[in-house]
Amino acid sequence: MIYCGRLDVKELSLNILDIAMNSVKAGAKLIGIHLCETETVLEIDITDDGCGMSEETVAKLSDPFFTTRTTRKVGMGVPFYILAAQQTGGDVTIDSIQEPDPRHGTVVKAVFHKDSIDFTPLGDIVSTIVTLIQGYPDIDFEFTHQVDGKEVRLYTKEVREQIGDIPINSLEILSWIQEYISEQYDSNNP
Repeated sequence: MIYCGRLDVKELSLNILDIAMNSVKAGAKLIGIHLCETETVLEIDITDDGCGMSEETVAKLSDPFFTTRTTRKVGMGVPFYILAAQQTGGDVTIDSIQEPDPRHGTVVKAVFHKDSIDFTPLGDIVSTIVTLIQGYPDIDFEFTHQVDGKEVRLYTKEVREQIGDIPINSLEILSWIQEYISEQYDSNNP
C-alpha cells in the first residue's frame, strides 16, 4: 500500500530505523534502542543525545504534513509509527529537551499490544542495528531487547574497546556484530 508516495511500513524495525535516522540528523553521538517485550506488550524506547526539539516541534510531529526536511513536504515516519501503536491500543510519547540545556536529547517511547490483530511484527531488528552501525560508524549505539527475563544486547562502545583501530563498519566487524546479536537471540529464544 502506498501513502503520499511512501511505502506503508510493514515491520516495526523499519520504523525504528526511521526514528534513529532522525536522531542522526539531530547530531546525536549516542542512540539507545531498547525493547522490552512480554507475551502481550512490546515497549520500544529510542533515546538520543542530539540537539533536541522545541515543544512546538514535538507537538507537530504527529502531523504528516509537517517536516523539517527541505527535500519533501511531508513527514510520514513518526505519524505512521504513532498510528501503528494506536491501532493496537498503545501509544507513542515524545519528550525532548533542546540545546543549550546540558540534558538535551529526545526520548521516543512506544507501546504496542501484541495481542491486537493490528500489531505490526518487529521484523529484522538485527539487520536494522547492523545497518545503523554500518552507515554511522562515528555514533555509539546501545541496543537491548528484553524478553521474559532474558536479554540480547550490544553496546558499540564496548565493541570499539575490543577492536582497537579497526573501523567498526569494516566488513569483518559488521559480520561479527550480526553473528553476535543473532547468537544471543538463538540462545535466549526471545
